[in-house]
Amino acid sequence: MKRRELINWVGLGAIASSLPIAIAACTAKTASEDWQIVGTVADLDKNGELLVKNWPTVNVLVVGTSQSANLIAVDPTCTHAGCTVTWQTEGEQFNCRCHGAEYSADGNVKRGPATEPLKSYTAKIENNSVLVKPN
Repeated sequence: MKRRELINWVGLGAIASSLPIAIAACTAKTASEDWQIVGTVADLDKNGELLVKNWPTVNVLVVGTSQSANLIAVDPTCTHAGCTVTWQTEGEQFNCRCHGAEYSADGNVKRGPATEPLKSYTAKIENNSVLVKPN
């Protein structure tokens, strides 16, 4: 192989390997670039809640339906001992079954032993998808 051919192949390889980065950099960003899809409206409406584990590195629980004025979205990990809280429609609160902690709909502690609130997120519905954004 001649030196010129080798240089051409190396140059072509460098261009090809950086192509995905160049395409991503040139892609138009939308207004909802911080929003992440966590499920579909159909999944949310089916149970009135949507639990997504490891989104992207934490758990997210979205409560509501497509008819709800406001969706509630929290990290359902109890701040006391790490158990997963559940939504109680009656009383509109999150309950921890492990030690009895209660959280209001906005994630604030109503009853201990937990002392820290649940992490909350902003949620919305767009194009039949449920989207969540960290606060």
